[in-house]
Amino acid sequence: MKVRVIVDDLLIDAPDETLLALAKHPNIEIEIYNPKHSVGTPFHTRVINMITDFRGFNQRMHDKAMVVDGIVAITGGRNMEDKYFDYSHEYIYRDRDVLLLGEAAKEIQNSFVRFWNSQITVPTQELYDGLGIMQKHVEVDNSTVQNIYQELHQYAQSPGNFEPEVQQAIQDLPKRFLDLDKNFLWCDVQVINDMPGKNDNTFSLGGGSRTASALANLISQARKQVTIQSPYLILTSEAKTLFKELIKRGINIRINTNSLASSDNMQAFSGYRNQRNMLMKMGIEMYEFRPDAANQATLMRRFQKVEDNKPTFSLHAKTVVVDSNKLFIGTFNLDPRSVNLNTETGVIIDNAMLARQVEAAINEDMLPENSWNVRNGNPDSHTSILKRGETFFWQLMPIKPIL
Repeated sequence: MKVRVIVDDLLIDAPDETLLALAKHPNIEIEIYNPKHSVGTPFHTRVINMITDFRGFNQRMHDKAMVVDGIVAITGGRNMEDKYFDYSHEYIYRDRDVLLLGEAAKEIQNSFVRFWNSQITVPTQELYDGLGIMQKHVEVDNSTVQNIYQELHQYAQSPGNFEPEVQQAIQDLPKRFLDLDKNFLWCDVQVINDMPGKNDNTFSLGGGSRTASALANLISQARKQVTIQSPYLILTSEAKTLFKELIKRGINIRINTNSLASSDNMQAFSGYRNQRNMLMKMGIEMYEFRPDAANQATLMRRFQKVEDNKPTFSLHAKTVVVDSNKLFIGTFNLDPRSVNLNTETGVIIDNAMLARQVEAAINEDMLPENSWNVRNGNPDSHTSILKRGETFFWQLMPIKPIL
């Protein structure tokens, strides 16, 4: 089996030798998107990149997709990290993905190929070949490579590294695939995605995107109600205008986002905090996710194991439901970064039954035991003065375009 992986450079957490050893595997190819931060980049080069190419430095590949044989694809909000799979002891993310077959899977595969062939995406080995001071020079001989493979295999095969629930889930996979077959819905699906590099802007932090335009078009079609779930809520001027027009037409807009208590991104929350009163005056209904949401007990499989020392429950799903009839599931956050800087992907699904199912899940997340209604008081009071102070500091910073 051949495996190809594209990873955004910003948040890679892997030792240089391990990453290079994996990239040297005969059946594995790893490419890095926009390598200006981490892979093969010394600290001084990172600083130079930030100063000389601030826009490029802030561009990220935010796509999350897995495609198997061009037939089956998964996309949604989930990254490859413990907190997205119920394993972290600090934060657990409430997320949402969609499994796709047919033409939609092929379109996601085509997007992957575009990124793979883009000049912005660089093979891992090339990033460690540098002989000058601007790039790291890392080598691994065959003995080191084999030792790394052996260590990884030993870790994966050791029962002590996996809780019984995880082992049982792996054993139950064949049965789970049979259950999936019974729950497929056949309907029209529109894949939306950005091109590598996002847009044609070179210096400014604006520019818009294909995904933003597609989502704006979807939302503008609303006749009664728009329900949104987004971990970050920082409206661009264009989004404000769109929402004001909808409210003027009598459209009810409800948004479920993180509270200060549930968020682990103070910079992003500061942007929302600067707009919160304005959003309420516009007439948007806002519900902030609780870090102790009651539905964590049913959504988190290993909840009983951590009940006495529960991790913070945080929202990470990115979803839009229009008129309980159409929905978007993907990677797009409601913020300037997703509009202008990050490449995004997702699907617009035209199926009323699925739209109602997803909307029901969001409605549950907005119940009083799971979220605070902002109109009933300031949810910030449920967190520490220190966290509120840190957020206030970021509110004063001119960072909205990169949030």
